[in-house]
Amino acid sequence: MKNNRILALYLAVMLLVLCGVCAAQAELHSGDSAASSNPNPSPAAPAPSSGSGPQFEQRDTRYRIESGDTFDLNFDLSPEFNQTAVAVQPDGFVTLRAVGDVKVQGQTVPELTETVRKAYGQILNNPNISIVLKDFQKPYFIADGQVARPGKYDLRGDVTLTEAIAIAGGFTENSKHSQVLLFRRVNADWMSAQMINVKKMEKSGNLHEDPFLHPGDMLFVPKNAFSKFKNYIPTAGVNAFTKTY
Repeated sequence: MKNNRILALYLAVMLLVLCGVCAAQAELHSGDSAASSNPNPSPAAPAPSSGSGPQFEQRDTRYRIESGDTFDLNFDLSPEFNQTAVAVQPDGFVTLRAVGDVKVQGQTVPELTETVRKAYGQILNNPNISIVLKDFQKPYFIADGQVARPGKYDLRGDVTLTEAIAIAGGFTENSKHSQVLLFRRVNADWMSAQMINVKKMEKSGNLHEDPFLHPGDMLFVPKNAFSKFKNYIPTAGVNAFTKTY
């Protein structure tokens, strides 16, 4: 009787294994047939980053309209609506002829063009317009903390974090290379922050994780631990201490 129960249990297990094998084969065949029916399959999505630290979004170099910017608005077929030096007001609105106030702050030039086209689409049939920025906020970054020349710098082209530190005169003797902070504004109320170990990148010679700066970014280099109490160390002992630091 006991042997019969063992035999029945064995057969049940084997049946479950066989069903699983059949299901896996069926799924494999269906996947192969789907792949063969598509002569141009899409490439596999890249694996997510394994880094555990905070990650910034992909770099976007398009300029976004700010208050105080001005632009020229031209209509190819309706020049009577042309405007020069249209100013973005502190609240982010512009006043357009025959249309009124339109919110444009934070938009790129293509987005601004589409916004204005939709606004005039209420009174014109498919208006053909062009917009040229005339006066705008020049891209910049801010370097603060333990760099030789803290301040605000023009952001010309692609500049990485380590390049920005070099532009600001490099690290001082009091800087903590391993905990450089990069602040980036997300919206009007929030800023994101990333801590970057520049010391490790430079020591390994691998600048793959050296991030590109966005307009308005601020980097901050904190003080190292030694700088916080070196004023209390006798002068005779400072040189000996720093040689082993």
